Amino acid sequence: MPSKETVRRQRALGGALGVVVLAFGLTYHFFPQVFHVSPEEVARQSSPSSGSFAPSAPARAGSVLPTAQDELNAGPPLTLAPTAVIAARLSRKSAPLPEQLSADTPEVRALLERASKAFLAGQVAGDKNSAAALYAQALKLKPDSRAAAQGLDQVRTHLIAEITQDIAIGDSESAGTLLDNLKTMPNTASDVAPLEANMKTLVAVRPMLAKAADLLQQGHADQPANDNALALYRLVQKLDAENAVAAQGVLQVQRVVLDRALAAVAQNDFAGAETAIGEAQSIQPDSPQLQSVRNQVDGIRQQRATGVLAQARSALDAGNIPLAKQLAGQAQAISPQLAGIAEFEERLTNASLYANYKPGQVFTDRFVDMTGQSPTMLVIPTGNFMMGAPDGEPGRSDAQLPQHQVSLDKGFALSQADITVGQFREFVRASGYKPDSVTIGGASVYDERTGVMRDDSSVTWEDDYAGRSAADNLPVVNISWNDAHAYVQWLSQRTGKKYRLPSESEFEYALRGGTTTRYWWGKSTPSSKVENLTGSLDRSPSGRRWSHAFQGYGDGYWGPAPVMTFAPNPFGLYDIDGNVSEWMSDCWHDNYIRAPVDGSAWVNPGCSTRVVRGGSWGSSPEQVNSAYRQGADASVRSGRVGFRILREL
Repeated sequence: MPSKETVRRQRALGGALGVVVLAFGLTYHFFPQVFHVSPEEVARQSSPSSGSFAPSAPARAGSVLPTAQDELNAGPPLTLAPTAVIAARLSRKSAPLPEQLSADTPEVRALLERASKAFLAGQVAGDKNSAAALYAQALKLKPDSRAAAQGLDQVRTHLIAEITQDIAIGDSESAGTLLDNLKTMPNTASDVAPLEANMKTLVAVRPMLAKAADLLQQGHADQPANDNALALYRLVQKLDAENAVAAQGVLQVQRVVLDRALAAVAQNDFAGAETAIGEAQSIQPDSPQLQSVRNQVDGIRQQRATGVLAQARSALDAGNIPLAKQLAGQAQAISPQLAGIAEFEERLTNASLYANYKPGQVFTDRFVDMTGQSPTMLVIPTGNFMMGAPDGEPGRSDAQLPQHQVSLDKGFALSQADITVGQFREFVRASGYKPDSVTIGGASVYDERTGVMRDDSSVTWEDDYAGRSAADNLPVVNISWNDAHAYVQWLSQRTGKKYRLPSESEFEYALRGGTTTRYWWGKSTPSSKVENLTGSLDRSPSGRRWSHAFQGYGDGYWGPAPVMTFAPNPFGLYDIDGNVSEWMSDCWHDNYIRAPVDGSAWVNPGCSTRVVRGGSWGSSPEQVNSAYRQGADASVRSGRVGFRILREL
């Protein structure tokens, strides 16, 4: 415990932080009225009467006295302020001063002057030459002396202030001496009683505080249970709820726990740091140091998590998806609310399912060994759907049954439109491949004269639906399944990617585009131009009409239209249920019994009949149903059948 001289030196220098907190806490606890006295009243009580010898505050060693009013307005903590300020705030409401009937005698004035000098010199009480004794002697000579009565009251408040300071800093010896002096003064019983109670409390808690300090120094801040500094500080607070030393000790314990949090963070143990912060919060939930450490931990957490996420991005860019997932998990474990984690999770999903593309994204693959690129591909999202025709759908047949759920868990891309004459021409020129329409000869094309399809041995893939020379932007027709298969094999070699014909289930899923209606645009005749269909308003070059068509619909074409002329379906695919029907990779089966449910093609080795899906420019409304399917020999060439391609991701 510091000596009184040391304490006074601390007061003169402004005091250390711990003493400030201690002094303020005890003063507020023992004398709450300190903070509820108006400056005007204190100034009035401490101002001497005109012509009196009431002293100012006695000087403490090494102190510089500011004006009373400045100190009075300075605010807490008071216990380290000059005693005059504390005395002014502790002063009782002015007791009625005696009505002075006559002027003080020369002898009384001499005593008052001596008393004032003794007060200023620090001789407040304790001997016959002290201010207290001299003021009392003056009152004895002249009981109605207002100056003597006022001076004695100022001595009283000064003693109370000094005792309060000594109790606050734990100097029980000095406080006891001054308390004895206070007891000798008249009318101080009401002042002595609370001070004695405070002294008893100080005596009771001092050993506990000393032991708590020792435990804290030994490293037993909050452990082991019931034998640690925190437990003792809490016990002191039960005895003295406003004990500033205990309050400061609790904060020191919290500091130890918070240091554990920072140590855990240094080891990347953020879970341990959170546990320590939780323990610190239970000790003192609203302390500035708790918030400071929490901010530090959050900042380090954010920095570390951001760094790990950057590593995850690098791993993903390098194609190492497992490492990217692992690092992303670590980043999220460090900071669950990390900015950018959701976006990265989406990238991971896209990387896993879509080879770093996004659903709906269009792209092309450049050839690796020659100039050129693939047709424009569109990424189809993963999902599931009911394949086949539901009960009650018009045109439903056994070939569309049983309706069953298919799940497509791996993303894929389809060409946005059917393969065009120009694209197929590039393949034939670059590869030297000879299509079946050339090697076997001919195709089935539309006869304008009869209005039906007829075989023409002179027609090739370079001709249109009617056997005329085809423009490059028309979908290629008059090709066999074998020709379409040869094209995707060639494209795979040129790009180094896996291209193939779509499976039936992949095609129907993409055609429906998330819809469940008969057609992707609805249940019946479309209200706008959505596909190249058989419409009752369409006319052939010679004026022919369709005998069975979508009533009230006309798209302006009799035969295939240039690709992407009409609207895309919900997934963004063009001509998916019109213009030309398309070859699938599946072998033909009469129904869906035992059909795959994972989106894969249903293939039997050596099969010669393949599946054709999707409506064409000459299909009836029943043949345009999303569930409609038909089989055709792999060698068939028709002016109504083309193909689109799939790229695995």
